[in-house]
Amino acid sequence: MRIRPVHSTDAAAVNELLHQLGYPQDDAAGTADRIKSWGADPAGAAYVAEVDGDLLGLVAVHTCPFFERPGSWGRIVALVVSDRARRRRVGSRLVAAAELFAASRGCVRMEVTSADRRLAAHEFYRRRGYLSQTGRSSRFLRDLPDVRPGRPAAP
Repeated sequence: MRIRPVHSTDAAAVNELLHQLGYPQDDAAGTADRIKSWGADPAGAAYVAEVDGDLLGLVAVHTCPFFERPGSWGRIVALVVSDRARRRRVGSRLVAAAELFAASRGCVRMEVTSADRRLAAHEFYRRRGYLSQTGRSSRFLRDLPDVRPGRPAAP
């Protein structure tokens, strides 16, 4: 198994992996554009696990400096292992690649969020030393309007 950076030519296989994670994709060109964007951002990286040209998993990681103290933190933004490759250390190898990327950029902490229903994923992270923050912190989300130049104004 080889862990390597994801390429835009992997878009169709990445879409299949994201679909297995519960995020159906129907636009390979859009996925290829997002892959290129991640490749151009020095604060982020995305890797795939590959065997004989077959993609078995994907991880995306992003880094951010702390504001309140020295150092930075890394966040696993996406992790998926193909259902046909689970229990073969694919996820462990991908997480290790994400952690190495983050550490190489000065990160002293990693974070990952996981839906409450993904109990097997929670156990996977615990076995790797990640501590649950359930009951200690909450996550709040809000969609923002698209205010990029050239976009129609919101009503």
